[in-house]
Amino acid sequence: MILGMTTFTFVHVVLSLIGILSGFVVVFGLLAGKRLDGWTALFLVTTVLTSVTGFLFSFHKFLPSHGIGIVSLVVLAIAIFARYVRQLAGGWRRGYAVTAVIALYLNVFVLIAQLFMKVPELKAMAPTGSEPPFLVAQLVCMAIFVVLGIGAAMKFRSEAVRTA
Repeated sequence: MILGMTTFTFVHVVLSLIGILSGFVVVFGLLAGKRLDGWTALFLVTTVLTSVTGFLFSFHKFLPSHGIGIVSLVVLAIAIFARYVRQLAGGWRRGYAVTAVIALYLNVFVLIAQLFMKVPELKAMAPTGSEPPFLVAQLVCMAIFVVLGIGAAMKFRSEAVRTA
């Protein structure tokens, strides 16, 4: 047990947090018109691993987290295809920017849900996850990511993108 978690859960959480942190670096790079190749690889790998390991927890029925994991893997497949196969050519550049932001959003969405489930003060405010504090937190998060996604799509669209 590490911090009250099984080793597997701890690894899953660490992968998720690395994915989120590196994802923010990547998104701010997109907003600056930079590819940030190393950060991008770290973000994509850890975010894929986060989604995949999420399916390895024992479960007896299909949960909302499984749906988010499936959507995340589809979005990540598009992002990886756009970035590494299509080499950001043409419309794939904008598609990559949008899917990278969506992948990060989904990871942050799950983080917020987990915080409301695990942090006693937040759980007290929204014990079932359908109360206003949880919904407001998720709506604010979504609004921020919509703005980031639009900005990334606009700023990363030029062909003269700088690498770093």
